[in-house]
Amino acid sequence: MTVSVVLYTSDLRVHDHPPLRAAVEGAQEVVPLFVRDPAVDRAGFAAPNRLAFLADCLADLDRGLRDRGGRLVVREGDTVSEVRALVRQTDADEVHMAAGVTAFARAREVRLREALEEDGCRLYVHDGVVTVVPPGDVLPHGRDHFAVFTPYRKRWSAEPLRTPLPAPGALRVPSGARSERIPPRSTVAGVSPGLAVGGESEGRKLLGSWLAEQVDTYEERHDDLAGDVTSRLSPHLHFGTVSAAEAVHRARRRGGAGADAFVRQVCWRDFHHQVLAARPEAAHTDYRPRQDRWRRGAEAEEDLAAWREGRTGYPVVDAAMRQLAHEGWMHNRGRLITASFLAKTLYIDWREGARHFLSLLVDGDVANNQLNWQWAAGTGTDTRPQRVLNPVRQARRYDPDGSYVRRWVPELAALDGPAVHEPWRLTGSVRASFDYPDPVVELSEGLTRFRQARGTA
Repeated sequence: MTVSVVLYTSDLRVHDHPPLRAAVEGAQEVVPLFVRDPAVDRAGFAAPNRLAFLADCLADLDRGLRDRGGRLVVREGDTVSEVRALVRQTDADEVHMAAGVTAFARAREVRLREALEEDGCRLYVHDGVVTVVPPGDVLPHGRDHFAVFTPYRKRWSAEPLRTPLPAPGALRVPSGARSERIPPRSTVAGVSPGLAVGGESEGRKLLGSWLAEQVDTYEERHDDLAGDVTSRLSPHLHFGTVSAAEAVHRARRRGGAGADAFVRQVCWRDFHHQVLAARPEAAHTDYRPRQDRWRRGAEAEEDLAAWREGRTGYPVVDAAMRQLAHEGWMHNRGRLITASFLAKTLYIDWREGARHFLSLLVDGDVANNQLNWQWAAGTGTDTRPQRVLNPVRQARRYDPDGSYVRRWVPELAALDGPAVHEPWRLTGSVRASFDYPDPVVELSEGLTRFRQARGTA
């Protein structure tokens, strides 16, 4: 009886899953495996919101596998040790897994390959499982990655799109492959109260309903903070409960300006993955150094705390930060506004913001989180690194009647229309009646400080 192991990482689905398909076609028995590795905790990636969402994903994956005669095997410990033990226990011939791009994922792959070779077991690493186009498949002449998005997108868009794979009809798991209990979401402490439900079933349902009902308005309304017509698929793409390749395939089949705009966002995701694959150090060091001397000391710490807690005195910034705390998710326009405000208006190190986002975001992905932060800070791939987003202008444009702000900053709910964006303009007893802080900095002061620091004043 031939046996293959499928090592699940950030690809928690049964549909369009090349490693699972290859294992089912190549062996009589298959062991779908997920290892809860303490190294992830030590690296700081085991945030409560992601752990809770992961619990949903694993439970749903187990149900999907059981519907096909299989089950998910869950182990806890060092990934390499646990895979090796399972291979020996089941006498497996092959291990299949998706390729990763982070330094952690690549080091794990090297260790796993070396360990399995000692046992005579082959490791197959499949590209195009986590991304649409594998990192390194499209390259500029003479370089190992694209540093600018637009030329990357042109090449990416011309790449042939593989046909999504159906879920396997049936699979058989060796009876002796023991599994630990899958912990439910309820066992995770510190979860945001509005956190979405995880799992492939939820992800596929969300993708289908969004493409059917909202994608047509996405191109013109994706920046509308209050309208929130974004797909909210980012957590599912992060955990792989929805295939990025299948999402693009279905969006292109739907067609239209909204679908094209959505595909562009998925392309941005692939772009960041190919940057990080080529420059893994960009997860923690400047991709393009600007010789920044970020603010330090007590005053900077107070400003950072105000930003984290959503009490900067700029309502749209505070609304977005409070949405993050409540949902473990933030509207994309809010991410841009809050990141620019911290890194440029407050001139605080982008790594502080990235760290806070990773502590809460359910879609907290190293490639997208860190490189989007670098883009906002002007140390990344932005071709206009000195741009500074004015939060008041952004609010007027993307939350014109103040609905988003009133939703998340209820202490200002009594202010009508766009007046909610500038409460400091109120005077006397009217201003005193609102329990809301004054701005931590004047925008003009922050802009001057940033330009002087970057030598562009």
